[in-house]
Amino acid sequence: MSDIVTPDLILASTSRYRADLLRRLRVPFSQRAPDVDETRRSGESPVELALRLAAEKAAAVARSARDAWVIGSDQVCMLGDEALGKPGSHAAAVDQLQRLSGRQAVFHTAVCVIAPDGTQQVRNCPTEVEFRRLSQPEIEAYLRIDQPYDCAGSAKSEALGPALLRQMRSNDPTALVGLPLIDLCEMLRRSGYDVLARAQASA
Repeated sequence: MSDIVTPDLILASTSRYRADLLRRLRVPFSQRAPDVDETRRSGESPVELALRLAAEKAAAVARSARDAWVIGSDQVCMLGDEALGKPGSHAAAVDQLQRLSGRQAVFHTAVCVIAPDGTQQVRNCPTEVEFRRLSQPEIEAYLRIDQPYDCAGSAKSEALGPALLRQMRSNDPTALVGLPLIDLCEMLRRSGYDVLARAQASA
């Protein structure tokens, strides 16, 4: 039995997609909902929006969990200078996919880690995605099957979403799903949280 004491790790999100990704690391964690206004500020770029919200979500939870490592994350789909968030409805998802059809978008997935000593790290992991030209019947069929109404850009890359794409480029395949695990592991390691040691201790 290892004598390593597993510290608290909190995911400042109620997203089931981010929780599923974090479970891959085999470390215990809890989830808390951050109370953050996600409205885009005037003149704020999609990248700035994603970075700010990831940091604000982590900070909102860290204020009441000072002995824990807190993870915040946010994703914004950038189409030109436009920021596409979660559609929230079928009609909004149809509109997003119509605009994305035949075009290239960049999904900015930001992650923030706040350590118990208060140090903060924030990074963005972009994913370039090229959508093929989509017919209206294809859009309707996809939305009926995947129902990606809580996903930025109205597509789930971990489900049927790749059927809509021509290609994608990223340094981290998990970023598009919602949490860049490669960056996250490095950030945790830098802040004193050794993912492999903690996973071994909890095995």
